Amino acid sequence: MRVGVLAVQGAFIEHEKILQNLGVECLELRNGKDARQDVEGLILPGGESTTQGKLLRELDMFEPLREKIVAGLPVLATCAGLILLAEELANDSARYFATLPVRVKRNAYGRQLGSFYTEEQFGDLGKVPMTFIRAPYIESVGEGVEILAKVKGDIVGVRYKNQIGLSFHPELNGDRRIHQMFLDSISGGKSFPCTQKAV
Repeated sequence: MRVGVLAVQGAFIEHEKILQNLGVECLELRNGKDARQDVEGLILPGGESTTQGKLLRELDMFEPLREKIVAGLPVLATCAGLILLAEELANDSARYFATLPVRVKRNAYGRQLGSFYTEEQFGDLGKVPMTFIRAPYIESVGEGVEILAKVKGDIVGVRYKNQIGLSFHPELNGDRRIHQMFLDSISGGKSFPCTQKAV
């Protein structure tokens, strides 16, 4: 199994370490050529969503990755990655992949001083550790979106078809259950073919 990890900015190395510990090959996605490689899953890490969105376009990665997501490529998106997937942002006019039917509020918990740690129920995995850093939360969800986790009434984890979106950083703790759940969602070793940039 090979999983692509967006590696233009943010906390991608921590995801790679967990995947490697689980026996998964990682492909760092840094340019358009990388984005067109065959992978069986995709991780969009935390970081700065505005910077990531800008680099995705400048490095010719945006269209090939969006095409893969729309085609059904399994995706795990954390923090900034959630913002990249969201169809709508409550406090920002920007739109990125817009493949996940949710409305997300950026920096909902404040800046760096608003960062915190908690443990809450996550789907059927039981309580999992959750580290929030300048985190967004999900204000509302569209039809077909499964809510996986809430913190103090705020939605912080969802699943929609092939996409898992999280407000927090599961890669910063020793618990691997969420990454394993993501890997389990990758069906039967099917790889997703190279895509060409839309004209």
